Amino acid sequence: MEFTKDVDNSVYVTNIARRDRSVYNAGVAKIDNKGGTNLPARERILLTAHDLFYREGIRATGIDRVIAEAGVTKVTFYRHFPSKNTLICAFLEHRHQRWMAWFIEALQRHGGASRGKRLDALVPTLAEWFRDESFRGCAFINSVGELGGTLSEVVEIARRHKQEMTSAIAGLLPASTRRKQDMEAVALAVDGAIVRAQFDGTPDAALKALSRILRSMAASSRGLIPRNGSSPPMKREQIVIARRRGS
Repeated sequence: MEFTKDVDNSVYVTNIARRDRSVYNAGVAKIDNKGGTNLPARERILLTAHDLFYREGIRATGIDRVIAEAGVTKVTFYRHFPSKNTLICAFLEHRHQRWMAWFIEALQRHGGASRGKRLDALVPTLAEWFRDESFRGCAFINSVGELGGTLSEVVEIARRHKQEMTSAIAGLLPASTRRKQDMEAVALAVDGAIVRAQFDGTPDAALKALSRILRSMAASSRGLIPRNGSSPPMKREQIVIARRRGS
């Protein structure tokens, strides 16, 4: 499967005229402040909502603001999106596709295809996202926090997104009987790093902690750190030396 580099339009702008600052946005068509565009109305609405929902929150963003900033009429808006809930689901589906395309491409770019060092690609990939000036955390975690109790579709889309993210992470791990457990553990660590980077204001601590976790897991998979927390079994030569010392 091929992915393009014009990935994740979700993190666009502080101002619609300044749309292509994110690492995700190469090749994304711009909308000017007067509503002029070379995009169809539906896409213009979706991209504008994408900006506002991610940057300012879904509940804080009213339909009238989306309509005004997208430069469309109410009739046009409701022709494409009969309700705000419909737009919310479209926003999450759009972000999922864009973010996953970027994530997989960035993992490859940072060495995810290198045998024996695939997991090393994860931290620089996330650093690329965390350090973007428009980073506001995970849109799916944020959306579930806002709407998970009232809009079940949000939870369903978020769950699917996290499952696909976890599957992409699995591709970085060596074949093992514990691969499923390991990919779920790494995915959980990634989500923790995303949240930490979001509220810290700087990604440094989150990236360092994630790197430490991944190094520990790598050492564990090589048998350097026991999985059950006990001391690793001694090799034959270690036993002989210990007996000579009277241990």
